[in-house]
Amino acid sequence: MTGFYNAGNRSLQDRFDTRRLADRIEDRKVTDTIDPGDRAFIESMDMLFIATADEHGRPTCSYKGGEPGFVRVLDEHTVAFPIYDGNGMFLSAGNVLVNHEVGLLFISFERGRRLRLNGTASVDPDDELAPAWPGAQLVVRVRAREVFPNCPRYIHRYELVERSRYVPAAGIEPPVPDWKTRDWARDVLPSSDQASRASVSAPSMSPKSRNATSP
Repeated sequence: MTGFYNAGNRSLQDRFDTRRLADRIEDRKVTDTIDPGDRAFIESMDMLFIATADEHGRPTCSYKGGEPGFVRVLDEHTVAFPIYDGNGMFLSAGNVLVNHEVGLLFISFERGRRLRLNGTASVDPDDELAPAWPGAQLVVRVRAREVFPNCPRYIHRYELVERSRYVPAAGIEPPVPDWKTRDWARDVLPSSDQASRASVSAPSMSPKSRNATSP
């Protein structure tokens, strides 16, 4: 065994008599390599979830979405994806600057499949790959330490209705999200933000809603 499990994991494995099963999963399923099947799955996805933590270990989890293929497998150990315009908090990317450990979760709600990729991340606004993603502010690269599937039994099945019209595309300026036009936000937007220069109608959103802070 490689030290994949910590004392807390082991304590619960022993309590529920799953240590043998856990060791078998580590031995047979956990690898540091992205195989061709994993690559095809990752590059077919239009979203991921990323868990990060700050220098004190305080975690956050974020959803990242894009067009299918927005996550690129660069080699058998490395993935990369863009950070698009958001709410300006830079929680995930900022955490990566002070704590490089991340966990990625890929879920297909249509196919009932999920894949975990844990590793060490870097973030760079001047990454040479940035031009490959129109609208990318930053590029995150993750060097895989553990890649493994998860039991899919509790994945609820959903069908795609439509992809977000806010995802950047070459030659197309995405619409301004409604929250950027609200009184609480519009006077503090970056001077380079298109919402500072234009007024765009969008579906109404309560300014008291927590969703009003999310693009």
